[in-house]
Amino acid sequence: MKVIKIKPVVLIPADVKHLGEHPVHMVGQKYIVAVAQAAGGLPLVVPAIADQLDIEALLTIADGILLTGAVSNVHPSHFGQEIHDPSLPLDPARDALTLVLIRAAIAAKVPLLAICRGFQEMNVAFGGSLHQAVHEASGLNDHREAKDLPLDIQYAPAHMIKLVANGKLANIVGNTEMLVNSLHGQGLDRLGLGLVAEAHAPDGLIESVSVEGAAAFALGVQWHPEWKVIESPTSLAIFQAFGDACRERAKSRQLSMQILAGPE
Repeated sequence: MKVIKIKPVVLIPADVKHLGEHPVHMVGQKYIVAVAQAAGGLPLVVPAIADQLDIEALLTIADGILLTGAVSNVHPSHFGQEIHDPSLPLDPARDALTLVLIRAAIAAKVPLLAICRGFQEMNVAFGGSLHQAVHEASGLNDHREAKDLPLDIQYAPAHMIKLVANGKLANIVGNTEMLVNSLHGQGLDRLGLGLVAEAHAPDGLIESVSVEGAAAFALGVQWHPEWKVIESPTSLAIFQAFGDACRERAKSRQLSMQILAGPE
């Protein structure tokens, strides 16, 4: 049978927002571009309609999953808290999809890269909790961006993080410290069961996690490596490592299909 080389399919769960009175499912372009250019994948946006999706079927076509950042926050009911600030946006439709998809992806050995909100979803999916207002938590700094400034300034490097020596992230970027941007009001509080801290901010806030014993790539980061990813060696290294894992998954899926199809 002829071997057809295909790009790995990377699922990107959508946010639900409104254009006028109409709900729309959308993903920021910077994430789509990062998957295509830096990870070498084929980005596929998945609508946040968990009750109408077959998660198992989705995972059979997935070579990777990217969980993006978002304006919205994870609903605090998922980690046993009341809403702290009612003015902040929520996205229950996305929660309903991603919190199930994360656990299913790990079990199915599908590579996972989680960014900002996605990183927080990852922690909640494993039973962890969040600080709903990091800047109000004792001993922690204000990690929010200045929203009135240009994007290049909002996404500029903000602080150093310390990477766990010999950890998964340290091995990917080849260092035990790196400079990251910071655009989040919420952050990890209680670490989810089965997650391993990979990096910390100067105030001790967890900035990256991996899944202990995961059979495939499973990494979450609090910052935004997708921003101008080609210009940042460390960000590029993260997406390339994710892309490599997705390609391995794609090869495995292709081989399985060839075996099922049999000889020509």
